[in-house]
Amino acid sequence: MKEFHWTQLLNPEFYINLEIAGHHIGIYVVLFIVFAETGLFAGFFLPGDSLLFLSGIYSETLMQELIYIENEFTNVAVLATLVGIAGIIGNVFGYWFGAKSGHFLYSKKDNFWFKKKYLIQSRLFFEKHGGRAIIFARFLPIIRTFAPIVAGIVQMPKQKFMFYNILSSFLWSFVLIFAGHYLYTYLLERNIIDLKKNIELIVIGIIVVSTAPLVINSIKNKMKVRK
Repeated sequence: MKEFHWTQLLNPEFYINLEIAGHHIGIYVVLFIVFAETGLFAGFFLPGDSLLFLSGIYSETLMQELIYIENEFTNVAVLATLVGIAGIIGNVFGYWFGAKSGHFLYSKKDNFWFKKKYLIQSRLFFEKHGGRAIIFARFLPIIRTFAPIVAGIVQMPKQKFMFYNILSSFLWSFVLIFAGHYLYTYLLERNIIDLKKNIELIVIGIIVVSTAPLVINSIKNKMKVRK
């Protein structure tokens, strides 16, 4: 048994291959992380995009513990659907939390689990893009966590919120999980590269791509302030 080190928590592969008493519990951990990252303000630090991409690569391993599906496409589709549902429930919880106690967060002091600046950034993002912010936020770390909370705070109509919530959640889960699965299969069959042996590069690449819009937007805002 490998010795545990806290740095493993930063690696999405750790959660996917997690075992307890010989049972793979990765599917349950993945679903919980998706829920937490999209519904709990303390979940902003959890892996999201990279976790879904790797879930596509390990789709067979994840689904075997839950249900055996022989057809490859169906197997990946069911996994993406489950993840999408977890994301929907997470956003609903975040919306409810924002509607009930969101204003309290603006007076809350920063700590390890909560950063007020993320809440403010998400509100500005939401005010700029409106309902579409729920869709855009799915593909942006940190904003993804706080967007539904902000939607609850500003009392976004529930029907409108649920429309964007369902659409964005399934779009997010299907795009990333299918991309991970079929890109892995394509590259492996042609002996180009085994993505399972280059997990670190995948995680770094996804982090760079997903955070680039936030960094660029931050730079633009700073330049406007200076002007």
